[in-house]
Amino acid sequence: MKSVALAIDEPTPRGIAGAIGRLISSGDLAPGDRLPTVRDLAAELGVSPATVSHAWQALAGVGLIVSRGRSGSFVQKAHTEWIPPRSRNLAGQPVARLDLSTGTPDPLLLPDLAPALSRVSSRAGTTSYLDSPVLPELGTLLRTSWPYPVEAITVVDGAMDAMSRSLDLVLRFGARVVVENPGFPPIFDLLDHHGIERLPVELDAHGIRPASLAAALKHSPAAIVLQPRTHNPAGVSMTAERAEELARVIRSSRTADNTIVIEDDHSGQISASPEVSLGSYLPERVLHIRSFSKSHGPDLRIAAIGGPEHLIDRLVARRLLGPGWTSRMLQSILHDMLTSAQTIDEVSDARRIYRGRQKALADALAEHGYSGHLPDGINLWMPVEDERNAVVQLAAAGIRVAAGTPFLSAPGGQFIRVTAGLVRDDFDAVARHLAAAIRA
Repeated sequence: MKSVALAIDEPTPRGIAGAIGRLISSGDLAPGDRLPTVRDLAAELGVSPATVSHAWQALAGVGLIVSRGRSGSFVQKAHTEWIPPRSRNLAGQPVARLDLSTGTPDPLLLPDLAPALSRVSSRAGTTSYLDSPVLPELGTLLRTSWPYPVEAITVVDGAMDAMSRSLDLVLRFGARVVVENPGFPPIFDLLDHHGIERLPVELDAHGIRPASLAAALKHSPAAIVLQPRTHNPAGVSMTAERAEELARVIRSSRTADNTIVIEDDHSGQISASPEVSLGSYLPERVLHIRSFSKSHGPDLRIAAIGGPEHLIDRLVARRLLGPGWTSRMLQSILHDMLTSAQTIDEVSDARRIYRGRQKALADALAEHGYSGHLPDGINLWMPVEDERNAVVQLAAAGIRVAAGTPFLSAPGGQFIRVTAGLVRDDFDAVARHLAAAIRA
């Protein structure tokens, strides 16, 4: 009891919550530990019980503690062992007034599935387990819209399925993989699961920094994993000039002759940036993934992957020994949506609205003293003075954001990720809270 009070320098709701959060992060307070009662801690700090109660509410709001009525309040135990480690801080936590932690699209901006469902239900399906895994009409459509001439394309069950199967083609125990810093936490978890060493590379406003990539390539990586546009969480998009420069760095490296590039274009159709791929310069070693979850619906679970025929054939052959293929009914629905004038307009409207929301929030943040680049897509990556304090303070204001640590592939700096695409109105109030949290 005494040690908790001694750790609190600022006896305000924000100060108390921040101190408790640091004790939990450091391990001084372990999962299941009982916290002082509100009255006991208030008396020891010389503040009102309401002050401590507000701090407890903020900590409960971000899932750090749980109240058990008369039994007291306890450090929360993890009940999400089935979720990969870096995703657990986003799972199973209380609903906030405004949840900006998810990285998911606004459900109100997803196209209506009903027309496509009504049109394909009578003709979708298959009569053979060995039919082509890709509907011919969908395959043709994907080829005509691919960012470069590609040898082969197949369809899988979402971007992470495509990423996992792509890595399976090239990884061996002890291999190294180049990853972006920051990057997407499930990719780090996937590599850790396979015992793969990560080689972090730094980003700027145009994507991976060429000098950082050149340094990483000296370690002979098996693969380079990158997000060509609408980067999650950084919100940057690679330019064609940067793609050409990175391709030149890869081609000129004597230790990267067998390195494969895996591109995750997870939000393509809601991106405000042009489509770009290193496949335009290195088609023989690029696997390009295009997901339709952000634009057409996460539960469609469809992504396309294109690349050299010998790699795609191996991927398809391995899938035949597992799930076999992605539902041709879902493929029919996706093809219908990709060719429907109504759906095309709905996705275009969503892209415009997301861009408008990012601009509105950026302008409001500037009014409150924060300036940064205008992100592409739905996420905003913000440096903060104290990550835990920022998350807790925003939770106390009813706003939930994602802590930045899981997105970092190398230590350095403190951040939060804000799903700005979910801010529909009241931009000034959200910006005011965000700006205050940055300095918390």
